[in-house]
Amino acid sequence: MRKLSMDDLNRLSAEEFQQVEKFPYVLILDDIRSMNNVGSVFRTADAFKVDKVFLGGITATPPHREIQKTALGADETVTWEHVEDVLALVKTLQSEGYIVAAVEQVENSVSLLGFEPELDKKYAFVFGNEVFGVSQQVVEQADFCLEVPQFGTKHSLNISVTTGVICWDFVSKYLTAKNN
Repeated sequence: MRKLSMDDLNRLSAEEFQQVEKFPYVLILDDIRSMNNVGSVFRTADAFKVDKVFLGGITATPPHREIQKTALGADETVTWEHVEDVLALVKTLQSEGYIVAAVEQVENSVSLLGFEPELDKKYAFVFGNEVFGVSQQVVEQADFCLEVPQFGTKHSLNISVTTGVICWDFVSKYLTAKNN
């Protein structure tokens, strides 16, 4: 085996990425404090063709050196928008037909193991603050809460890790359903 070069990987150019059809989902960051986490989310959003990233509340916005350090240019390819009020955004997206899932540990949450996205629906996944999680008002407004199963002693994952898990799970299930 040999490692693949950048040419071997045959990735989209920034211009091609901006033109290509994205998967039917968006990410919402609810008061994320760490700019490194924000940059990592951008990089994941690029890798899994997220339609848009909403940066809510106190979440920092590009351009910023700390975001760019982990985004590695994805902050320039992924469509994003800053919104002050995440709850208002959630209501707007729901009125536009999005199914909103708060990624949070709550009573009666849906395990990621049992989540099956519908091909004809658009989804919005809300990720919360590193300390407090998704705000309670957003949890209450969401269509459901999605929980990543965990089997060790810790009760949470870093937001950038959780975003990667959710994006990969959504895209892999979406592609599997689309190809069947």
